[in-house]
Amino acid sequence: MIRHIAPYLLGGALFGLSLSASAAEITLYSGGAVKAALSEAAANYGKATGHHVAVEYAPMGPLLRRLAEGATPDGVVLTMDVMADAEAKGWVLPGTATAVGGVGVGVAVHEFAAAPDISTPEAFRQALLAAKSITYIDPAKGTSGKHFAEVLRRLGIAEAVKQKTTLGDAGYVVEPVARGEIELGIQQITEILPVKGVKLVGPLPEPLQKITVYAAALTPFARDAQTVRDFLAYLRGAEARGIFSSKGFLAP
Repeated sequence: MIRHIAPYLLGGALFGLSLSASAAEITLYSGGAVKAALSEAAANYGKATGHHVAVEYAPMGPLLRRLAEGATPDGVVLTMDVMADAEAKGWVLPGTATAVGGVGVGVAVHEFAAAPDISTPEAFRQALLAAKSITYIDPAKGTSGKHFAEVLRRLGIAEAVKQKTTLGDAGYVVEPVARGEIELGIQQITEILPVKGVKLVGPLPEPLQKITVYAAALTPFARDAQTVRDFLAYLRGAEARGIFSSKGFLAP
């Protein structure tokens, strides 16, 4: 069972920020699972420094395609699974990756619905078979969707649930669960918690779980590399760690 970890303190030291004489603007591309935490962290950093951090969010598949097509953000937030490949392709400067946290995949139902038993792989299998409808992000686009498609295969029910499954395209794909349109939603926990009208039943049972670690990194295209480095340093500090923890991330 996943347990959220308290804010991580780097040697007990707080990262000091001061208002800059000349404000800078940097642009980051980020995986959608980081949105709730990164948006708050970027806003707090901006208030403290005067710099503006603009973040464009997308599922990992489309984000990587944008980079492959020649997009030039100042920084990126990617899964550690793809970071080495991004460095090899010249999209990220080697040695600059800063882990911001890990997140597991969870199950959501409507806030007033009874929570199904998902405590074991077999219980979860039965809950999926019993559900009238299911949603998760398209495996070709999102990290959790790719993993969950493999979970369905491992459980031997991929074909059995196919006809009652709606694949999400981007963003918070459990929103139809909040509207009462779909019974069960599966997505990364940090993308379930911000959605009003749903409740988190819990993480996937441990044998089926996947913890995805996200990291922020500097790109070789940065217009203001020092400001990006300063923001990465802020993400390593106690304040940012606390924000990520409060949004459902595990300490890296």
